[in-house]
Amino acid sequence: MATSGKRTSYPADELIHHRREFLKKGAIIGTLTGIAALGLVARCSKGDDEEISPAEDLMREHGVLNRIMLVYDTCQSRLISNEQFPMEALNNAAQLIKTFIEEYHEKLEEDFLFPRFINAKQLVALVQLLYIQHSTGRKITDQVLQLTNPKWATNAEDTQKLIVLMNDFNRMYRPHEAREDTVLFPALRKIVSKKEYYALGEDFEKKEHELFGKDGFEAIVAQVEGIEKQLGIFDLSPFTPIV
Repeated sequence: MATSGKRTSYPADELIHHRREFLKKGAIIGTLTGIAALGLVARCSKGDDEEISPAEDLMREHGVLNRIMLVYDTCQSRLISNEQFPMEALNNAAQLIKTFIEEYHEKLEEDFLFPRFINAKQLVALVQLLYIQHSTGRKITDQVLQLTNPKWATNAEDTQKLIVLMNDFNRMYRPHEAREDTVLFPALRKIVSKKEYYALGEDFEKKEHELFGKDGFEAIVAQVEGIEKQLGIFDLSPFTPIV
């Protein structure tokens, strides 16, 4: 979607700093990653009958991210056309990005996946860039939260900044998550044992329940549905083109 205004730029020296911090973190955490598999059963379960792999777990969390990016697309379009919508819906969407995607999903990747690839010397350049993009995304989210805070009096300049921020976020994260889904996650099986692979899933499940309660993922999806209904984009039918 085309927008007016300039795209936000992020200084090259700052990206270099994040790259160095990433390598340092990988070296430290990498020595500990094998511990996760010890004492855990070699399977990951979600309920009594349903089994889910770590990659599938991460990919369905990407589905949540995609739905929130659709919220961003919708709000961006309405801001451009000066169409009224509940700003709290956008703020709630950004809050979910912060708590579920950045503080949970991305932390899983940074703590459990990225160091393993560094240690195995596989896809190192890719995970370095993914790590930098995580950091960049968090800065964007903080600004979106500030600009959509109910106590913040948004003016025309701030509205334009908000449009650019949402555009930057979606432009970065759509290829980001696609590269993870098609390259990084499938490659994980090649660098860990089957037992360790499913032990990771156990770790993911425990963290999910610790942060979001027994319902975990399902509760987050319900929150996204509520935001979609506020904006009138829950029904899939209007997205079907007439051909």
